Amino acid sequence: MEALYEQWKGMMAGGHHVSAWQNFFVKFYQAFIEGDRWILYLKGVGTTLIVTAMALILGIFLGVVVAMVRTGHDQQRPGQKNPVLGFFNVVCKIYTTVIRGTPMMVQILIMGLVIFKSSRNFTVVGAISLGINSGAYVSEIIRGGLMSLDPGQAEAGRSLGLNYMTTMRYIVIPQAFKAILPALSNEFIILLKDTSMITVIGGKELLYAAQGIYARTYEAMFPLIGIACIYLILVMILTYLQGRLERRLRQSDRR
Repeated sequence: MEALYEQWKGMMAGGHHVSAWQNFFVKFYQAFIEGDRWILYLKGVGTTLIVTAMALILGIFLGVVVAMVRTGHDQQRPGQKNPVLGFFNVVCKIYTTVIRGTPMMVQILIMGLVIFKSSRNFTVVGAISLGINSGAYVSEIIRGGLMSLDPGQAEAGRSLGLNYMTTMRYIVIPQAFKAILPALSNEFIILLKDTSMITVIGGKELLYAAQGIYARTYEAMFPLIGIACIYLILVMILTYLQGRLERRLRQSDRR
């Protein structure tokens, strides 16, 4: 295979006519095989999954905290407003408004070039940026699920002597999770694809690998189509796992 590549590459460099198949083979070989470039794609996939996992953990944590603060504030009885909860509710509103109202690309650039400008670990900075961004959307998804439940569920928990946190943990959140799972899964898929944006601050994920390769080969089509296919496969795997989880939850409801 390498001999054919060298032969056909030499023919193209010499201006000789080559078939469409030979041209395809040479460019494919340059993009994925020459110099073990496929390893760069694998490293990019690894970094992409790590960044997604880090951002996912941070996003879920922020989303749950913000959603519980805002839901707890909205469900207070008239005349029994907690000023501390009111303060944190305002903070959470500002957070969700600013994050959802500004482009993610701008947020990543601010984090990488302003707030963490002295850091050289651009991948971690990118993961933090994505996590903070995702937290705002996850919080609204979770809050919508919590607010859609019958208020009698929380009242029943409190009538049993459970405090707010225990009621949310054991009664409200498990029921809300089933309702918000499709929207939450969609947010996670978007998060996976948005990892490509951290390239703008030097994050070494899939797009970074493709850019490095086509900068050497001067042929962008194969590296970009290659990473597009990789992203598609990863999304299909996540979609399959989401479907399995939804079916299992439906089965548990019937039992």
